[in-house]
Amino acid sequence: MPIYAYRCSACGHAKDVLQKLSDAPLTTCPSCGAEAFGKQLTAAGFQLKGSGWYATDFKGSGTAAPANAPAPAEAPKAEASSAASPPAACGGSCACH
Repeated sequence: MPIYAYRCSACGHAKDVLQKLSDAPLTTCPSCGAEAFGKQLTAAGFQLKGSGWYATDFKGSGTAAPANAPAPAEAPKAEASSAASPPAACGGSCACH
């Protein structure tokens, strides 16, 4: 059931009321008795809890892979050996290797 914020335009009395959606809105102020009690427009409360779609897909840097995507395979590492590559004419200290 939603909680509605009411305010009297005659005396300024404010009250939060827990009501069903099917309940008729209140019109009589409980403080002064005037027929000037009306609903206020308020923002709805929104809270994310747990490890749902926000925490797994959107929270953080945004670079995380989806939960059902397989992890990328690592490339095999090449071992450096002097027998595998011939010595370079430049001595091997340049950026051509």
